Amino acid sequence: MRVLLTGAAGFIGTRVHRELVGAGHEVVAIDVMLPAAHGVGAVVPEDVRLVDVRDADALDSVLRGIDVVCHQAAVVGAGVSAQDAPAYASHNDLGTAVLLAAMDRAGCRRLVLASSMVVYGEGRYRGARTVEVGVRRRGDLERGMFEHRDPDSDEIVSWEAVPENAPLRPRSLYAAAKVAQEHYASAWAAVTESGVTALRYHNVYGPDMPRDTPYSGVAAIFRSALEAGEPPQVFEDGEQARDFVHVSDIAAANLAAVEYAHTGFVPLNIASGRPITIGAVATTLAAARGGPEPVITGRYRPGDVRHIVASPEQAQRVLGFTARVDPHAGLAEFAFAPLRAVAGAGAPVA
Repeated sequence: MRVLLTGAAGFIGTRVHRELVGAGHEVVAIDVMLPAAHGVGAVVPEDVRLVDVRDADALDSVLRGIDVVCHQAAVVGAGVSAQDAPAYASHNDLGTAVLLAAMDRAGCRRLVLASSMVVYGEGRYRGARTVEVGVRRRGDLERGMFEHRDPDSDEIVSWEAVPENAPLRPRSLYAAAKVAQEHYASAWAAVTESGVTALRYHNVYGPDMPRDTPYSGVAAIFRSALEAGEPPQVFEDGEQARDFVHVSDIAAANLAAVEYAHTGFVPLNIASGRPITIGAVATTLAAARGGPEPVITGRYRPGDVRHIVASPEQAQRVLGFTARVDPHAGLAEFAFAPLRAVAGAGAPVA
């Protein structure tokens, strides 16, 4: 097929590009080369066209003859400041809306959308019953009580794997932008009788990941600390459960989604299926590098979610996708993988 790949020069986009070409697809690759993702003055790769997804005229040109769009372009990260909101809304939400309108003009009816597990917010919990939790109490956090409680019984509740039909409750600016992207795509699919596969990535890591920026993932932040001879600083008690999925598995999931023809809106969790705690991530990286032991700081950020682990079973049923890289082995390898230097790039701009 002929595939338009947005965000093609990014950490994930580069890997998806190779996967699609390796499978025999023709790829039209575009990227706007934001400094926050690529560094100041980054050179556009030879096989990538400099195109902003908010530029309708440019999209009309590159969408001619395209069978499916694989939309990776986005400003990422949990959002360091409320001042980041315009950048998320502009690049992620307006960009997706402009892209969808251009796809309609071009008669392109299939979209693979890079979404995120952050759309679930606090995830899913169970005590004696399934519990809908809210924001954790500041008093509990101050005392080092980081787990959620049942709002009725006050008992501590445990996390459960989140299915795709769980309510979407964004807790960060980035999460709000990803939910909006999904809603635009879902409405577009209904109006145009098109097909959208929304891939809800979990914590992605691997070679070429951006480093030395507050918008990097926690694995890269831990890795940078170890390279500097400093212990990774782990917030709360380190027992926060997450799912870390290698970028090679993300690329494989995108290939499967590009080749999955359907109509309607289909969201899928893309995860390893092998949860790991944030403390274990830091310990694994430190052990692999022979670096300082992680420090469990007890510090907290009020906007952080406690646990977020989702079930990958639907992706296996629909796409035949199962992640191959075990997080412990993958993170040990990541301890020495080359990273992308974007130091000094600053916050994303609208």
